Amino acid sequence: MKRMLIVGGGYADIPLIQSAQRMGYHVVTTGNRPEELGHFYSDEYHKVDFSDCDAVLRLAKKLNVAAICSSCNDFAALSAAYTVEHLGLAGHDTFEIAQIIHHKDKYRSFASANDIPTPTARGFSESEKALKGIEEFNFPVIIKPVDLTGGKGISVVNKIKEAQAAIEKAFSISKAKRIVIEEFITGTRHGFSAFLYKSKVCFYFSDNEHYYINPYMVSAASTPSIVSKAVLQNLCKQSEKIASLLSLVDGILHIQFILRGNEPVIIEICRRAPGDLYVKLVEYATGVDYPGWIVKASAGIDCFELKQTDTKGFFTRHCIMSANPGKVQNILFDRSIENNIIEKFMWWKKGDHINDVKTSKFGIVFFKFGSMDEMIFKTTNLNKLIKVITE
Repeated sequence: MKRMLIVGGGYADIPLIQSAQRMGYHVVTTGNRPEELGHFYSDEYHKVDFSDCDAVLRLAKKLNVAAICSSCNDFAALSAAYTVEHLGLAGHDTFEIAQIIHHKDKYRSFASANDIPTPTARGFSESEKALKGIEEFNFPVIIKPVDLTGGKGISVVNKIKEAQAAIEKAFSISKAKRIVIEEFITGTRHGFSAFLYKSKVCFYFSDNEHYYINPYMVSAASTPSIVSKAVLQNLCKQSEKIASLLSLVDGILHIQFILRGNEPVIIEICRRAPGDLYVKLVEYATGVDYPGWIVKASAGIDCFELKQTDTKGFFTRHCIMSANPGKVQNILFDRSIENNIIEKFMWWKKGDHINDVKTSKFGIVFFKFGSMDEMIFKTTNLNKLIKVITE
């Protein structure tokens, strides 16, 4: 059997693993943590750091893999692009382009130079220059490591006296040791997932983002999006502009944006599947085999058959999180949402210790609702309707 290396192997990668297996691949996963759930679904696992480009390349050469797919992680996307480029495989952008996409400072510079709506920002590789450069901004500003997601290392700075601690925090967690300082954008927050074919958007999907304890990590996504058709068409045009300027290969281009008035300001982009089983939300809402198309594109298989399919109904993907630290005793679902549940994917165990309420997740639940109003109301209140009991 031909081998496909999925660079990663977390729970969010399970749909990718299963899709590759249905396509006939012997699936190999990798990562530093053997206990990750995705490894139990793959055909073979190797303990290799997926953020180490050279280590992933050595593994791919050793196994003589026929194709590579990134997991739901930016470091994995970079390692996948690096390895594919060295092996002469298909389905991925060059490593240089992958860095422009996945490093915030490089993407901000690219977007600003090409009139793509993005926050005003500057990148820094030295603390002293960052502390001086922040004086050029109006407060509040947001400070981020260039290479991390999920709110890691992010701070909002309202006064100059708060800057040094925030800058040091971002530098300390960045693997590349680079940060960005950017204007703080307000508005409603959303996701826009496009699939490119010959630099054109052949399929797109949009959602509303919901947040809980961590204001920078999405805890739930609901669809259809509340944004207008005109905004979505604008994002299609921006996606195609990015694809054309960077000569992007076919496949996913996922965007997070803030809707400021009628203007979508693009905050983040990536070329790998979003995390927390987002691809299953797309599949439930549209009937499109999104993980399958992502795997096909990553393998260099022609995806000309994928066409636009709109959302059919009202759906939410929700990550179960706790507001309180301690040990998990039980998770209780309110009766008012029981009939809305279409799938539960749970991995919590009694006695699990909650080290960080901002990042700890215990399962993912998918819901279907009867109307937009019901979807928005219940999704907004899911953290009250699903209770994590701790002691």
